[in-house]
Amino acid sequence: MGALLYQWSAAAQLVSVFMIALFYTTLARSVRRSEVVWWRASWWWNFAALAVTVAFWLFTLPPVGNSLIRGVYVGSKTACVLLLVQGALAMRHPGARWLSTRVLAGVSVAAALSGVLLLVSVDRVGVAVQGLMGVLFLLCGVNLLRGRVALTKWLGVGFLLRGAIAIVEAAGYLTDSLPANALTDDHARLVSLFLGLHSAIDVAGEWLLALGGVLAITRRTQNEMESANADLRTVQDQLRNLADRDPLTSLANRRALAAAFRSVYDDGAALVFLDLDGFKNINDSLGHAVGDACLRRFADALRNSFRPEDVIVRYAGDEFVIVCAGADVGTAEARVESMRDRLLQDPVLPTIQFSAGVVALASHEHADAALEAADSAMYENKKARAMDRASRPSIARARLSGTFTAMP
Repeated sequence: MGALLYQWSAAAQLVSVFMIALFYTTLARSVRRSEVVWWRASWWWNFAALAVTVAFWLFTLPPVGNSLIRGVYVGSKTACVLLLVQGALAMRHPGARWLSTRVLAGVSVAAALSGVLLLVSVDRVGVAVQGLMGVLFLLCGVNLLRGRVALTKWLGVGFLLRGAIAIVEAAGYLTDSLPANALTDDHARLVSLFLGLHSAIDVAGEWLLALGGVLAITRRTQNEMESANADLRTVQDQLRNLADRDPLTSLANRRALAAAFRSVYDDGAALVFLDLDGFKNINDSLGHAVGDACLRRFADALRNSFRPEDVIVRYAGDEFVIVCAGADVGTAEARVESMRDRLLQDPVLPTIQFSAGVVALASHEHADAALEAADSAMYENKKARAMDRASRPSIARARLSGTFTAMP
């Protein structure tokens, strides 16, 4: 009766493990992770061990054949256990590897030889294999749960449960190996029944292990995708920032105006349009390096004169636009004049002068019209300043005299 139960439960476990191995084989084609590859191999080794077990119970073999079956079973089961643990530890510690391929193969071969030479009975094989499995699985389960990593929680539970089952089964085989008079008939029948059905019990533990692995892989892949998406968004933000930023002055470029206008649509703002005076002459007479230095100094003056929440834009060339959120024209003009005074007092660049146009952008007003009005006001200011300089040629010459010799 016990032999029939063992054959039936072993066959059921064989079919179950085949389904798990087939699933992990399919999974490995789409999820190319080392853990999946190791688990795929482990389940196929488990299938091989169970296949020879079924063959052992179905066919009558000579002693040599039985020895070979024991060796294949012990070696395959050892490889299965080591690979399962290796995949679990790699999931717990990404990139880690417990055993090299050479060591793993060596241990499996040594186990197979022990199955041929030392483990000469089913009980000894059961005690050795289930004992090894129980100890390693329990240690692995504790390691997984101690890490408090959510993605390995159920995997750790699966290893603990399967390890506990294996320890109980090892105890059952050890009990069965005792002398016949050591147990009562009832106890002997219970042990025989348990050993006959333990393969069916193993199925539940193995499926929990398999599903725990799938959950861990799914969560790890999901976390990596979320991390990759976050990195991608960061890179996109950096690229967007570079695209919206003027590399020379580090100010926003005109691409930023649309967002700035949207931000002040409800509350309105003051628009300031600035244009440097005589900037072409600077470039032509003193070179573009000096001109670039002037633009950088002018940008610094803008940042120091306006509020952090004001959007300062290098509109084009030597033209600049400032969107002063919530400010009125008088406040914006005062900041412009403050900056003009600061530039005039600069001992290094006393002649960085500019023309300005300031207009109000009312709430819900079309920004393009206000920008054109500020541009027109700036040109009117430029004409007035040019006429003023023409009426005071001596002052204009004094400002241009020896101005840029000290430029860096």
